[in-house]
Amino acid sequence: MTKTFPNDIQNVDVVVLGAGPAGVAASKAASQEGAKVIIIDENASAGGQIYRAPPNEFQPHNSFKSPEFQEGEKQRKILSNSNVKTLFNHRVWSISSDLVISTIGANGLGSLHPKSIIIANGALERIIPFPGWTLPGVIGLAASTILLKSQFVIPGQSTVVAGCGPLLIAVAYGIIKSGGKVSAIIDLNGQLDWMKVSPKLLSRPDQLLKGMNWFATIKKAGVKQYNRYTVTNARQVGNMLRVSIAPINSKGLILGSKKQTFVEGECLTIGHGLFPSTEITRLLNAKHIYDTLKGGWVPVIDNYFRSSIPGVYIAGDATGISGAFSAVQKGRIAGITAVRDLNMMSQQNFEAKVKSERNMLKKNENFGKAAVSLMSLKPELINIITSETIVCRCEDVSRSEIDEAISSGARDMNQLKAWTRCGMGPCQGRTCSDAIEAILASKLGSRELAGQWTGRTPLRPMPIDEIIGEYSYDDIPIPEAAPL
Repeated sequence: MTKTFPNDIQNVDVVVLGAGPAGVAASKAASQEGAKVIIIDENASAGGQIYRAPPNEFQPHNSFKSPEFQEGEKQRKILSNSNVKTLFNHRVWSISSDLVISTIGANGLGSLHPKSIIIANGALERIIPFPGWTLPGVIGLAASTILLKSQFVIPGQSTVVAGCGPLLIAVAYGIIKSGGKVSAIIDLNGQLDWMKVSPKLLSRPDQLLKGMNWFATIKKAGVKQYNRYTVTNARQVGNMLRVSIAPINSKGLILGSKKQTFVEGECLTIGHGLFPSTEITRLLNAKHIYDTLKGGWVPVIDNYFRSSIPGVYIAGDATGISGAFSAVQKGRIAGITAVRDLNMMSQQNFEAKVKSERNMLKKNENFGKAAVSLMSLKPELINIITSETIVCRCEDVSRSEIDEAISSGARDMNQLKAWTRCGMGPCQGRTCSDAIEAILASKLGSRELAGQWTGRTPLRPMPIDEIIGEYSYDDIPIPEAAPL
């Protein structure tokens, strides 16, 4: 049965969900104003995806201590030196409408009932399916960053890196610096696309210089780059993946007049950008809008990161993709807003602190928006999903089954889900939802008409015996027999 945590943990003002840059910043900001704060993350320590820590058993050599690792250490030190209570290795699997948070950790189930919740659960990776994407050796760019940052492992002895946005270049650079070989870089964007965003990148010259260093390292390694190309399929040939690529236009339409090209590698790592994680806000029935400039569906928030649900605040990339630097300011504003709404700080102090954070946020968001423009979904790219391609990997739902359901009258995501079982598997649609929405929207005319899947529990897969706890048939209540 569900247990509450001890009183020293249960008596809490603010619970922060997610210990990435936004969550850590929100926790610290709220705690500094006197709030009792708990931060929850299913990982063993803070850092999130971008500053992910290696396992505690690892003792990384100095050569592995990248700037991201060092920044992650700063994040972890911030928490250790604060009054914030941490619940790491705890998974949030449900949140009720009255803001009761259900968790599971090493000691089993637990629950918390804070006065306020700050959701800082980041973003998900978009991967547009293609024939062969389910083969062994095909992984996401985000998965590659976990291997490189946390496990200090290269994806393969030779890797084809494909997709779009800064993460594409970051992964290629990381593989080279770790001693691996990048067979080729397949970039959905052209050189002109990168040049167009360069003025906004100048808002963070330090990060622009870092990116230029990445490009220089890649060029020095002699990596072949294919700009304005997409992966069309992958096949296993011996121990290698034979990857077919083709040129595309600015909307992602394959230019059929040109021949396809082939590249090979032991691994193909691919990602088509990021989109905000809305699984918790959907579960709470918060209002959402679709905003291409922010990466997709985002919860409706005010200027202080309040959601449409009283007591619920959103921070970081969950409010729209804009990067780790913007996430810090978003987290701080959300943290002090939550405290102000609990009447734990003066309006004058609140306004002064928000103004300071907002000035920095504007600068960092200019940089983040440039990255988002390079990661936005090219609408015609869904045409690489052939009829036999599996789109929902958990339930083995193919493109033809999705198309058939739409042709038969499915007119929103929930109806499509009911008819095909897409999104009902262990990942709960985190892998396939964006691609399926794009397919449906292409038939209906807009993402708004396609809608989103209704949020469900459990938010993450978990064994049923851990939910019910110690239970036997003797625990089943037997009603009295009806009178004769």
